[in-house]
Amino acid sequence: MKKMNILHYPKLDSILMVEKTIQGMEDYPTRMKLWRSLPKQMQYQTFKLILDYLEKSNKIMFEGDKIIWIFANSKKLNALIEGAIGI
Repeated sequence: MKKMNILHYPKLDSILMVEKTIQGMEDYPTRMKLWRSLPKQMQYQTFKLILDYLEKSNKIMFEGDKIIWIFANSKKLNALIEGAIGI
């Protein structure tokens, strides 16, 4: 496994900004599309570290190059489940 030399750890407000942006997007974004659509700029290394954290905490998953929000409060996931079971 490649070891990263981390220069800057993200602050909580940066993590929350990424979470909010993912949840507010209409479709499932790629990493680059998500990074470019953030309201404030951040270093790409910090952004990747946030995505790693969100994946390890089971809030997102990667489907190919797409990022999918899977945490329990996902409106998209709830709608998909309701449609699948016919509620």
